[in-house]
Amino acid sequence: MPQQARTNTRLRAARVAAGYHSQQALASALSVGVRQVRRWESEAPPWPHPDLQERLTRLLSQTMEGLGFRAPAGRDSGPELRRPQRASASGVLAAVPLQSAAAMQPATVATDYQSVTRAHRRMYWSVAPATLHPTVLAHAALGCSLLPETAGQTRASVASALGESWLLAGRIEFFDLQEPERAAATLLRALQAAGEADDQLLGAAVLAHSAFIPAWKGRRDDAVQRLVAARTYARRGSAPAILLAWLDAVEAECETRAGNTRTALHLIGHAEDLLADDVDQEVGPEWLDWFSPVRLQAFRGDTELRAGHLPQARTTLTAVLEALPADEEKQRSVVLGDLAAVEAAAGSPEAACQHALSALDQLERTWYATGMDRIREVRRSLAPHQHEPCVRALDERLYGWSTTVSALAR
Repeated sequence: MPQQARTNTRLRAARVAAGYHSQQALASALSVGVRQVRRWESEAPPWPHPDLQERLTRLLSQTMEGLGFRAPAGRDSGPELRRPQRASASGVLAAVPLQSAAAMQPATVATDYQSVTRAHRRMYWSVAPATLHPTVLAHAALGCSLLPETAGQTRASVASALGESWLLAGRIEFFDLQEPERAAATLLRALQAAGEADDQLLGAAVLAHSAFIPAWKGRRDDAVQRLVAARTYARRGSAPAILLAWLDAVEAECETRAGNTRTALHLIGHAEDLLADDVDQEVGPEWLDWFSPVRLQAFRGDTELRAGHLPQARTTLTAVLEALPADEEKQRSVVLGDLAAVEAAAGSPEAACQHALSALDQLERTWYATGMDRIREVRRSLAPHQHEPCVRALDERLYGWSTTVSALAR
């Protein structure tokens, strides 16, 4: 049996753990020839040039000695490392000492961590937010702990999934738990994790979500500034049309909140044009599951309502309700609430109450604080009709034992 060639097993192990499963993959990441990597993985690897030492140690998160190299006599042992990082007690990533080669996680940890992140994303649409939220936070804490034990592509994949987990936690805090200050801190962590992964599109999504927070408080200029940053990230990441259209929809929502409905409708029209011109229907990021052409029309219907264009809003929202997939239950409660608001503004309290009751039916199945907010707004607008039977029937449901207790508990 021929004797197996001896190799630099330390470098090979670090390469594989970092997600570079071939010598060519590492060569491409370092912008060197594959022959150079082959020499480094030989039994007696040559001492790399200083600039390659810097790139090797940064990419693989190991010292030169940890990668199996020995400095020639009279030469220093290579650059000091400042990475990887971990999470501090506040959840913000902070520098930590270098981990040894033995402590590095295998490349499979990225796939495993991503699979749980993906499962949480799907569960958001059906699991009670107060139940899901602590699980998502615990998963994010795990991701922060894994970062110091990963490098290269593996590290980038874990960091990207970590950013998505923080984003999901922030979405729950803002839209479901109605804790905007907490959401702001969580979204900052999501942005930092996206930066660790150099994930431009995820960074754009986080920044756009952060724009909702000042917009809801009436600080339009702050919201628009964050959207300018989000569009910059999207441009750097060559964002697909569906993500660019969502950014238009977010800005339209912020402008609507500020009373600038004409500007908002212009932005929605631009988003519609983007989607219409997307003949190749380029697929968006996997995590962009909160937006679609139908959701864009829901944005339009809400803006038309707030602009006082009631016939158009009624037509738009009715079409949205018919087109919504069956599993989009949270969005259905919002659309029903908007339809109730249209009828209340049109002076049709019975029709308004009918839609509001349907929304409450939906909320009993899948709770969504944003949907409940819509119903409460409708009830306030029905104050002139509060003695009519239909409004009293709505009150019976809105302030029944189960509904009231559930709302307070959540």
